[in-house]
Amino acid sequence: MITPGPPSAVGLRSERGPVLVGLMLATALVALDATIIATAVPSIVRDLGGFSQFPWLFSIYLLTQAVTVPLYGKLADVVGRRPVLFFGIAVFVAGSVLCGVAWSMPTLIVARAVQGIGAGAVLPMTITIVGDLYSVQERARVQGYVASVWGAASVIGPTLGGVFSEYLSWRWIFFVNIPLGGVAAWMLWRSFQEEVQRRRHRLDIAGAGLLTAGFSLIILGLLEGGVAWGWGSVTSYVVFTVGGLALVAFLLVERRAAEPVLPLWVFRRRVLVGGNLASAAIGVVLIGLTSYVPTYVQGVLGTGALVAGFAVAAMTVGWPLAASLSGRIYLRIGFRNTALIGSAIVVFGTVLVAMLGRTSPVLAVALACFVVGVGLGLCSAPTMVAVQSVVDWERRGVVTATNMFCRNLGSAVGVAVFGAVANATLAHRFAHPPADVAGHLPDSTDAENLVLGGHASSAAVTDFVQSALYDAAHNVFLGVVVAAVVGVLVLWLMPRRTEPIDA
Repeated sequence: MITPGPPSAVGLRSERGPVLVGLMLATALVALDATIIATAVPSIVRDLGGFSQFPWLFSIYLLTQAVTVPLYGKLADVVGRRPVLFFGIAVFVAGSVLCGVAWSMPTLIVARAVQGIGAGAVLPMTITIVGDLYSVQERARVQGYVASVWGAASVIGPTLGGVFSEYLSWRWIFFVNIPLGGVAAWMLWRSFQEEVQRRRHRLDIAGAGLLTAGFSLIILGLLEGGVAWGWGSVTSYVVFTVGGLALVAFLLVERRAAEPVLPLWVFRRRVLVGGNLASAAIGVVLIGLTSYVPTYVQGVLGTGALVAGFAVAAMTVGWPLAASLSGRIYLRIGFRNTALIGSAIVVFGTVLVAMLGRTSPVLAVALACFVVGVGLGLCSAPTMVAVQSVVDWERRGVVTATNMFCRNLGSAVGVAVFGAVANATLAHRFAHPPADVAGHLPDSTDAENLVLGGHASSAAVTDFVQSALYDAAHNVFLGVVVAAVVGVLVLWLMPRRTEPIDA
C-alpha cells in the first residue's frame, strides 16, 4: 500500500510499479482518444451528417477540459488524488459510451463535452501523483514514461481509427475506451491507496462558477469568432464582455475566499509564473503543429491520412525520449537552463517546419517534427518538475493543475488564432483565383475535401487549391515560430534556483 504525501511517506520502489502502469493506462485513455478520432472524420459525417458542426467535436472537448482542470486541482488537495482520478476515469468512460451510441451530430458533441470533463481530471491527476510518489531526481524519467504513451497513441490511434472506420464502425473508436478504462481503474484500485488528513473545508463554489463561466465564454468567443458570428458583431462583443466581467469578479472573490479554487499566490511567484507561461506557449506550438501538419501533408504533399499521422507521430516520439533524459540535465544545470535549451531547440524545429515547401519529402516533415518534440520534452518536463518541487503535498495539486490549465488555454487560444489565420488566407486566395480556375472552385471551407477526395474538376483546380492550402499552412507555421520564440522569452521569468514557497 502506498501512502503519498511528503517525500518521506512515499512507498517502496517495488510498490510504485503497478501504480505507474495504471497511471499510464489512464493517460492512454485520453491520449488515444485525441488521435483516433481524426481518421474517422469522413465516416462520422457520412453517418450523422452535420459537416459544418464537426469542428465542435474538438472545440467542446478542449473547452470543457480546460475550464475543469483548476477545479480538479483544488479538489485533489482537499479530498485526495484517488477519488478525483477515479471520478475522471468514470466520467470519461461514460462519455465514451455516449459517443458510441450517438444518433446525431449534436448528441455526439454533447457526449464529447462529457469526455472533456473526465479528461480534465485524468491528465493533471496522473502528473500530480507522479510528483507525489517520485523524487525530483526520478520525476523526469517517470514523466518520460507517461509521455511515451502519447507517442504510442499517435501511431496506434490513426491506425485503429482507420481500421475501425473501414472494416467495423467508427463507433468502436469510442467503445474501445471501456475495457481500457476498466483495466486502468482496476489496477489503481488495487495498488494505489492514500491517507488524507480529514478536516473541514469550505469549497469555493462562487470562485469555481465564475472561473468556469468566464473562461468558457472567452474560449467560446475565440473558437467561434469569425466562424459562427463575425468578430465585430454584437454577439462577439457580448460574449467577450460578459466573460471578462466574470473573470474580474472571480479575482475579487478569490482575494477574500478562505480556500480559493485558484489561489492568487500562484500568479505572484516567479517560478510559477514563468513555468505557467512557458506551458501556455507549449500548448500553442503543440496545437498548431498537430492541427495543420496533417493538413499540409495530405492536402499539399498528397499523401494519405496514415502517412500524415506518422509524420506528426515523430514529434510525440521525440518528446518522451527527451523528457526521460532531462532529469540528468536539470540536476546539473538547473530547471530554467534546461528548459531554455529545450525552447531553443523548439524554435529551431519550428523554423524547419516553416521552411517546408510544396514538394518537400515527408521524411523532412517528420524530421522537423521530431526536433520540435525533442525540444518540447526538454522544456515541458523541467518546468513541470520545477513548479511541483517548490510546494508541499497540499499545494501540489493546485500548481500542477494550473500549469496544465495554462497549456490547455494556450491550445484553445492557438486553435482560434491559427484557424482565423488559415481561413483568412484561404478566403483571400479564393477571392483572387486565376482565370483558368475561376468558376470551378468551391467555398474555401470545402477546399481540403476537394483535394483529399479527388473531386477536383481539373489539374489546374487541384494545383490552385493545393497552393492555397500551402499558403494557409505556411502562415500558421510562421505563427508557431512566433509562439516558440515567446516561449523562450517567458522562461527568463523563472529564477536560476528554485526554493520552496511559503504561500
